[in-house]
Amino acid sequence: MTDDTVLPDDPTANDLPAQAGEVAEAPQRRIRSFVLRAGRMGTGQQRALEELGPRYLVPYAAEPLDPPSLFGRDAPLIVEIGFGMGHATAQIAAARADTDFLGIEVHTPGVGALLKRIGEDGLSNLRIIQHDAVEVLEHMIAPDSLAGVHVFFPDPWHKKKHNKRRLIQPAFVALLASRLKPGGILHCATDWQPYAEQMLEVLGGEPRLRNTAPGYAPRPDYRPLTKFESRGIRLGHGVWDLVFERQTIA
Repeated sequence: MTDDTVLPDDPTANDLPAQAGEVAEAPQRRIRSFVLRAGRMGTGQQRALEELGPRYLVPYAAEPLDPPSLFGRDAPLIVEIGFGMGHATAQIAAARADTDFLGIEVHTPGVGALLKRIGEDGLSNLRIIQHDAVEVLEHMIAPDSLAGVHVFFPDPWHKKKHNKRRLIQPAFVALLASRLKPGGILHCATDWQPYAEQMLEVLGGEPRLRNTAPGYAPRPDYRPLTKFESRGIRLGHGVWDLVFERQTIA
């Protein structure tokens, strides 16, 4: 889950000096939706990184991924962006053994925590990439290849001046839609109503996506309730699911 994945302008982007004879141009920095924070690593998480990382952690490479070779079978593939500590990710993967899952997360403690769950639960259908999701989708995921994409509880960026940092923006949704195969599902969830409203508008504006519900969708059975979410529901807080399907455009 991406409730703690936020990111400022990359301070190292485009910082190479101009070559001799070239005119230096103003830096063009891409706004990111996460910031790398130092997090405390537990002993179990560190051990999981060392022992299970070589098997389940996929190095980033600017070349297309081969899922059948990676998982040892040909199965539907779902990508989850920003899985946080991986609790829901592991539960979903365990319940859907016929589907393969690729989790993308930048924070090392979360990666270690999910690797630990993979080892404890024997999840052979789950792999992790620790890298920026945009670059992974652009360079490692083939167009029209995914059965689904999950984006659960991305950082809402509450302040209006920071709304531009929200992950669900038209350009990113267009990229997601291009990676889904026809019939593939994009499932987003948030507990912040203004962000839910923006998601509904942005997803509804992507011509390759069709809303599977009149507006917000009932929570699908495969998405487990988190402890935070359950507490919020008891307190009367809302949670909004959006489930859109990739359609073929003539």
